[in-house]
Amino acid sequence: MDPKHILDGYRILDFTQYLAGPTTSRLAAEMGAEVIKVELMPAGDPVHLLPHRRKGRSGYYIQQSRGKKSICVDIRNPKGLALIKDLVKECDILLENFAPGAIARLGLGYDVVKEIKPDIIMCSISAFGQTGPLSGLPGFDYIAMAVSGVMDMIGDPDEPPYFPMLGIGDVSAGVHALAAINGALLYHMKTGKGQYIDISLLDAYFHSHEINVQAYSGSKGKIVPKRAGHHHYAAAPLGLFKCQDGFLFMVVMARQWGLLCEAMGRKDLAESPDFDTNMKRVERKDELVKIIEGWLSNFKRDDALKLLEDLHIPVAPVLSVPEAMEHPHLIEREVIRTIQDRGYGELQIPGVPLRFSEFPEKLDLQAPYLGEFNREVFGDILGMSDADINTLENEGVLKSEPLPEGVETLASR
Repeated sequence: MDPKHILDGYRILDFTQYLAGPTTSRLAAEMGAEVIKVELMPAGDPVHLLPHRRKGRSGYYIQQSRGKKSICVDIRNPKGLALIKDLVKECDILLENFAPGAIARLGLGYDVVKEIKPDIIMCSISAFGQTGPLSGLPGFDYIAMAVSGVMDMIGDPDEPPYFPMLGIGDVSAGVHALAAINGALLYHMKTGKGQYIDISLLDAYFHSHEINVQAYSGSKGKIVPKRAGHHHYAAAPLGLFKCQDGFLFMVVMARQWGLLCEAMGRKDLAESPDFDTNMKRVERKDELVKIIEGWLSNFKRDDALKLLEDLHIPVAPVLSVPEAMEHPHLIEREVIRTIQDRGYGELQIPGVPLRFSEFPEKLDLQAPYLGEFNREVFGDILGMSDADINTLENEGVLKSEPLPEGVETLASR
């Protein structure tokens, strides 16, 4: 039988919640992996409560949990922990994003997991990593952003720094984890060996410094990276420019500088010794911005965009979220994707950024209800009877959320 997707046949025991870890397992599910989402008693993943909610369902949870099989277990109960340990034997990967040490306190540290299944791949995602002076501290995306030096690079020079309203660090760490896991799977295929993977949000954020770190080090401190408002501190023109009815972002490197000057009717700027190198343009950045925005003040945003695009100058409109969701390019490539959730209804979510020529069609996935797959997972994988599962539910070791009227179960049992 042909695989349904590139990770078909791999099984992940997924203890993650919120965003970083669920990004890893969400992408793995989109790639065909079987993801068993372990939700801890009593309420499971905290994002069940995040907006927007409809018919008792969280859009956040749906976006991050599609294609996963939810089981809800009290692993602080010895019977629950025993069930999970039995599942470890049947899985290829264990993924968790608790604070460092928490999974070990629950009885599932790597030493224990490796003893149960020597070739397992275990991946831990945390704010600061499993080692180092900060490792024991709790943290979220913006906490790691602050420590990494990234937050200090965002905002106006003489004002407090800003932070973006999206999960850049969480998603980036999740993708880094997926890359490491896929590499470990390849190593396992070659050698039969498993291993432990330590991924942190801080590492992922610091990895994003393309200029700042090496420039400061290489210049022996003469170049001090700093937030520069709407325009880059190391290249010009590179930044945000105002038109009559909106903003454009332009990246004008050496090859495009003459083209921009020609578009503005200012060939004299291209020939001027005051602007003939990038460093000179950076030094006279404020003057240059006034010249460019003076020219752009004659244009509506989309008219200026068309003119600059025709010259192959790297430029983009600054779109709002609703504008981006309506952009024909994002729609055609399913960067914005419309799904139907069996409980929530129609919902638009970000699409799958991984594209494979051998698997051009996206999988038809649904998000589970809490504990919906208890019977399938423990029955089909561990061979437990319905009577045994009923007993564990009655004892409070397992929990399953009743499905709303008219919603059909995804589970096979």
